[in-house]
Amino acid sequence: MRHQRWFPPAALAVGLFAINVAARLIIRLGFDGNDQAESRATIIMFAVLGLLLAGYTFVACQRKRPSGWLLPDVVGGAVGGLLLTVLVGPFISGGQPFASGAGDFFFQVWLYAGFTIAGTLLGYWIAVVLGRDYRSRSLAAYAKTATVKPRKVVRR
Repeated sequence: MRHQRWFPPAALAVGLFAINVAARLIIRLGFDGNDQAESRATIIMFAVLGLLLAGYTFVACQRKRPSGWLLPDVVGGAVGGLLLTVLVGPFISGGQPFASGAGDFFFQVWLYAGFTIAGTLLGYWIAVVLGRDYRSRSLAAYAKTATVKPRKVVRR
């Protein structure tokens, strides 16, 4: 099952949603009614989402080309996690998706998008800086084979 094409984005979406569920339960059980603690927990949740995506991107960009992991896996998983977070997540904390109004709903969407994009870029940039991304490794392998080939003797 892990080798199916749909599994990586689905697992990423479920992982992102699980982080949201954990944050919502911590807020609901520990800090119910404390707005400052709720805001801090929300920012920490979004930072953990970004770090999870940074780690996933760092690992994924070492194995496959960006066309193989970025659009289908990261974008699919992030959009799936976003939909679960904004549409199903409020029911966990005893609310509804649009109970606070459209402004809060879209603010959460923009925060989610910003942290996921930042996390993805952070993971990819770290891999590029360390020379561990697919392209850097391909270029290093090409440079190694180019220097190993014997020089062709040209007769005139």
